[in-house]
Amino acid sequence: MLDSIPLPLSEGEPNIIRGSGRRIATDAGAMLDAEAGTPPWAEAAVDAIFDPQQWRRRASAVPAARGRGGTWFVGDDARAWVLRHYRRGGFVARCLADRYLWTGEDRVRAFAEWRLLDRLWRRGAPVPRPIAARYRRVGLFYRCDLITVRIADARPLSERLTEGDVPLALWRALGTAVARLHREGVDHADLNAHNVLVDDEGRISFIDFDRGRVRADGRWAARNLRRLRRSLRKLGADRAPRAFDAGWRALLGAYAAERAAPPPTDG
Repeated sequence: MLDSIPLPLSEGEPNIIRGSGRRIATDAGAMLDAEAGTPPWAEAAVDAIFDPQQWRRRASAVPAARGRGGTWFVGDDARAWVLRHYRRGGFVARCLADRYLWTGEDRVRAFAEWRLLDRLWRRGAPVPRPIAARYRRVGLFYRCDLITVRIADARPLSERLTEGDVPLALWRALGTAVARLHREGVDHADLNAHNVLVDDEGRISFIDFDRGRVRADGRWAARNLRRLRRSLRKLGADRAPRAFDAGWRALLGAYAAERAAPPPTDG
């Protein structure tokens, strides 16, 4: 199926994301993607691109270790993507698993995350580029999926913490990156070590913006930092408490310096 489907987006294509994406109606819901100058996708193509089994038939899908079991690395070197099927966590997952109550298309979680990533990516924030999102509605509930570009040579910060000491330069880079996210007014609802990626050059990226919001500056920024500290401490403080304390101080120093810096000017 996928061999005959045009996949119009690739990492090297410039200036193809405009506005908040193109909406394509489907029989069971809708799809949102970047306006790439291609005709709307056929229903079979939409179903195939969000189906990890279709990718597996081409030996182009690998389950990702993180998340709740619904995330896959799909594609190839020229088009490396992350496909995520939204799943619930906690007690409610026993009853609803991957179903969400329908309250209108504007409240679809995959669409909200796609639009937030689109805004941030176009502004140069350290987030993955969004490719496509879709939902399928059944009665009072819907299921949804999101595809983003896979960040090359990156792995979760949680792995770095469990493997050995994290250099102070990386702590500072993280503090600066979080501050830049906060300067955009972005409240990351689940800022933790698993949702921070570090590439081979020490560059920071953030993932999993489900339930993320753009808000006026307020107490949410401090809440984000507390959530991040709890996550980092759980992984790193028991093994090397002094190193963790020094790293956290370096992070806060870089965060404060970035927040105090004048905003960048356009052009």
